[in-house]
Amino acid sequence: MTTNTNDTQTVLVTSATGKTGRRVAELLAARGATVRAGSRSGTTRFDWEDVSTWAPALRGADAAYVSYYPDLAAPGAVEAMRTLGELAVANGVRRLTLLSGRGEPEAVHAEEALRESGAELTVVRASFFAQNFNEGAMAEGVAAGTIAFPAGDTAEPFIHADDLAEVIVETLNGDGHAGVVHEVTGPRLLTFAEAAAEVSRASGREVTYVPMSESEYTSLLQQFGLPEPDAQWFSALFSMLLDGHNASVTDGVKRVLGREPRDFTAFATEAWRAPGA
Repeated sequence: MTTNTNDTQTVLVTSATGKTGRRVAELLAARGATVRAGSRSGTTRFDWEDVSTWAPALRGADAAYVSYYPDLAAPGAVEAMRTLGELAVANGVRRLTLLSGRGEPEAVHAEEALRESGAELTVVRASFFAQNFNEGAMAEGVAAGTIAFPAGDTAEPFIHADDLAEVIVETLNGDGHAGVVHEVTGPRLLTFAEAAAEVSRASGREVTYVPMSESEYTSLLQQFGLPEPDAQWFSALFSMLLDGHNASVTDGVKRVLGREPRDFTAFATEAWRAPGA
């Protein structure tokens, strides 16, 4: 764990209304940083689909947290990172922390494009978020009692979004992270069926995991209104990420924060704790 030396800096947080951005912004503000919460409709306008909003948001900031939408492996991400890096350096931003996906070969190209800017870059590659079950795309299914996903019986080391946010803030504030890639996971592997069982115990109601093929999940996403090309892309991405090559844990959280990461059981207990309990 490093010592924080830059709590009073000005930090742009992109995608500041998202799962990680919101948490990062709150932690930075609590530490005394001046936070620019970048979003499409907020005070600091930052829209990944409108490059004209990037430079004004970056100008004069000391550091920036970069969380690209929809994913660093998506078409156009490499050019977006190259442009963002050039604008960041031109506008005086010296330190960048980039959220990346663990085990995503295509995302590495986007990482490299941002690194070419010459800014102090830290990359944080994360496993699947535990909060996907209660804040993300799977939350509606969980509420209905069914988690449908193309994961089969592959195990995943789900990371708590609060741990991820703390790691990101440490890289933005602390020394010794420039040029480093931190790969962060939760402390143990769970299949999606095991995660569903944990959610069932914590919530007091039955939640079942239903494995789907890539094509079945594509059809499901289309039913929810996603255009077919996008649905196919997301389905292929999830199938690749959950083919078993990410079924291992790392000590990334402990190396950065000096403690073990939160367990999935703790997440589920906290997320579905009865009001007033």
